[in-house]
Amino acid sequence: MSKESGLPPSYSAAEVAISLGCSEWWVKEQVRRRRIPFLRSGGGYRFTSDHVREIFHILEERPSSANAIEGEVVPRRRTAAQPVGPVVSLRARRPRRARNAA
Repeated sequence: MSKESGLPPSYSAAEVAISLGCSEWWVKEQVRRRRIPFLRSGGGYRFTSDHVREIFHILEERPSSANAIEGEVVPRRRTAAQPVGPVVSLRARRPRRARNAA
């Protein structure tokens, strides 16, 4: 686009993916799930520089102030949830054709 039009430049999903260091598919998936801002133009997705800044802000992770002061390391993965009730063993049924043949 020319600077004379007064319109902000727009970027494709591929260009945004390069700036984020991820795949184009990931960017489009986030758009489909409405997790990041975008423009729909002619059936495609376009992004303004404001959108890209907001995407960076959405994806940004900052340490909490307590952890930053104490120097603790926050685990990045979630721990597995502990089972609430008793564990139930499951048994497979006999296939229907085996029941009918017997």
